[in-house]
Amino acid sequence: MKIKLNTIVIHFFLLCCVNVGFTMNQSNQVAVMYHEKFLQHNTGSGHPENANRLIAAIDELKTNSAYKNTLIWPSFSPASNAIISLAHSQSYISLVEEEILALSEQDLSYLSTGDTVISKNTLEAAKLAVGAGIKAADMIVKGEINSAFALVRPPGHHATQDRGMGFCVFNNVAIVARYLQQHHNFKRILIVDFDVHHGNGTQDIFYSDDTVFYFSIHQHPFYPGTGRPNETGAGKGEGYTLNIDLPAGSGDDDLIKGINNQLKPAMDQFKPDFVLVSAGFDAYQGDILGQLNYTDHGYKEAAMALNNIAKDYSNGHIIYMLEGGYTPENIKNATASIIDILINN
Repeated sequence: MKIKLNTIVIHFFLLCCVNVGFTMNQSNQVAVMYHEKFLQHNTGSGHPENANRLIAAIDELKTNSAYKNTLIWPSFSPASNAIISLAHSQSYISLVEEEILALSEQDLSYLSTGDTVISKNTLEAAKLAVGAGIKAADMIVKGEINSAFALVRPPGHHATQDRGMGFCVFNNVAIVARYLQQHHNFKRILIVDFDVHHGNGTQDIFYSDDTVFYFSIHQHPFYPGTGRPNETGAGKGEGYTLNIDLPAGSGDDDLIKGINNQLKPAMDQFKPDFVLVSAGFDAYQGDILGQLNYTDHGYKEAAMALNNIAKDYSNGHIIYMLEGGYTPENIKNATASIIDILINN
């Protein structure tokens, strides 16, 4: 009887080990949030924010055998107006719907609020872009994954509560931050933005908020002209916005130094319980719009540093959402560099 009992205990222990190993493998998988409808947001011939931005990156992630067992491709739905209203006024949402729905299949126009091209399929793509982040958040909360990369368009970080601009319709990251707080009870959200352009919309939405810390490292002087170091928040949000502006020509060392020397100490105080990243790749060397010189090495080092912040305070929970980046090969390379870190670090 003693021998049989020991055998049962050993078998139980081995079974637990197998189950633990399976769980660990599941948590190391990265969800790629992508929908073909993103390609149908038509911005017209020659526009830098076009469907080709996504195609090379998606092809790499789907065909490279190194990702066969490490990436999952969840389905998701367009976000409802109720979800979008977590960060946008109802009047702005209605304006977007009215202006887009008035277009014919062949029409191209601009949002009346700013420099954002719209076409017949823009509304569905924009709502799906939000939905991608919402689904990723839900999956992380359920323990299905620890991290996700949302390869979406249109981008979002220039959109304010009541204004679309800078190629952006809805502020994808801002909506996900509010969703995590209001639907999943997260208290302190960190948003990191390393797009070459300052995310004026994200900053504006959270400028007086002490529950969302916004960090941006970007080129200056450059569009949209905001994001100076003296912009640190207002009211109870004072001290919860951190901007680093870099001169043209800055590179990897400046990016990593900004994260390690300024963001990391701030997070030792803030202690975020979720990390969101506005991942713009127009700071990559050779981008057709940006004038910074980041490389794959810089993005890998940045991803490692952000992963460490997420591990220290957020149980490793992190979502990247694509913002800018206008040279498809750069987006492909930088995305793969970050996903490699999410899988292996």
